[in-house]
Amino acid sequence: MPIQEVNFDGIVGPTHSYAGLSWGNVASLKSKLSISNPREAALQGLEKMKFLMDLGVRQAVLPPQERPHLPTLRALGYSGSDAQILEKAHKENPTILAACSSASAMWAANAATVSPSADTTDKRAHFTPANLLTHFHRSIEPPTTSRILRAIFNSDEHFVHHSPLPSTMHFADEGAANHTRLESDNDGVEIFSYGRIGFSSESTGPSRFPARQTLEASHAIARRHGLIEKQAFFVQQSAAAIDAGAFHNDVVCVGHRNVLLIHEQAWSDWPAIRRKLADVLGPQLHVIGITSAEISLETAIATYLFNSQLVTLPDKSIALIAPIECREEASVRRMIDSIIAADNPVKTVHFVDVRQSMRNGGGPACLRLRVALTDEELAAINQAVLLTPSLYTTLRDWIIRNYRESLQSADLGDPKLLDESRRAIDQLSRILKLGRIYDFQF
Repeated sequence: MPIQEVNFDGIVGPTHSYAGLSWGNVASLKSKLSISNPREAALQGLEKMKFLMDLGVRQAVLPPQERPHLPTLRALGYSGSDAQILEKAHKENPTILAACSSASAMWAANAATVSPSADTTDKRAHFTPANLLTHFHRSIEPPTTSRILRAIFNSDEHFVHHSPLPSTMHFADEGAANHTRLESDNDGVEIFSYGRIGFSSESTGPSRFPARQTLEASHAIARRHGLIEKQAFFVQQSAAAIDAGAFHNDVVCVGHRNVLLIHEQAWSDWPAIRRKLADVLGPQLHVIGITSAEISLETAIATYLFNSQLVTLPDKSIALIAPIECREEASVRRMIDSIIAADNPVKTVHFVDVRQSMRNGGGPACLRLRVALTDEELAAINQAVLLTPSLYTTLRDWIIRNYRESLQSADLGDPKLLDESRRAIDQLSRILKLGRIYDFQF
């Protein structure tokens, strides 16, 4: 049965800030303690979603999470009223408060790994929320992510929901940011990228920044999802890419349908991997490989060329949705022009402004979780999350009413921000008909 890819974008949360929490993310570290604009960030993300919707691409939304997350602060020993907890945390350890206030769930590419029903033995779509345990601020997300996914994909007939993998560094899982799917007429292939082997004592990986995804986590997800052996590829991220700032593979590689846009230094032993993919997918596979001589790793990561989206338009051609930074860097713009002019399915490029996200190290592809669905499966999800012109207007008005224009680290201890954020996401959960998904709603 034919499947179509639906992009589920994370709505940027009201506490969007630049705390520099993500070691290995060059943009995040560079922007540390800058003043953010949550309203602008959320509107930029929403405009990207609307742009894709207007192109004819199926688009849906994922809500932000509750932040600051008071249950985590209480678990860390802070007590008293909500206001007292915020005051104590801000005074004693503002870094912990910043972590518990992070709006990082906006990067929905880390929300989960999803295998479409076309690939699984039971012919249902499978979801495994990422445990995200390599960074404290992101490890807070999985319980709420699980509730959100279950509220949206709420048909047992069509969807299978797994718990996050065990919370141990041996099974560190970063979600779809290290996973992509390619297909031809005969086969679908799921590619799992890993940075290290969890049960290995060898230190052959990156030396500057940590490798996040483990091979063991990738294997476990493939087993859970019931993938047959020939459908699952396990490839190692190159140490050079990680050390340059490619903390997730989607910073140096993006795949869609039968097109793979990739930097030659994305994976170790790239020539062998390319041959294996060609053997399985056949002549329909289009590999758009870019060399270091054409675009250096540093330039690729600064512009997030490979964190662009590849999307299928109604005429079945593929469009590249690139961050506006790619248009502003001459060498990258020339490369994109050459891709469009070449003999491959990518026929057009569109540049989008998501600068507020980019400053924290997240481009267009970071903001979305791709879910491939049949028409029957699409009809079975919670329809209230599908973006329509009416929902776009509602969300835009909701953002303007509820979000601050600027936010700095000192504001995270303001009890009013907590009240504003809770009020906003409580309204949103009703708009999207998600039921109770936040801790404060129980």
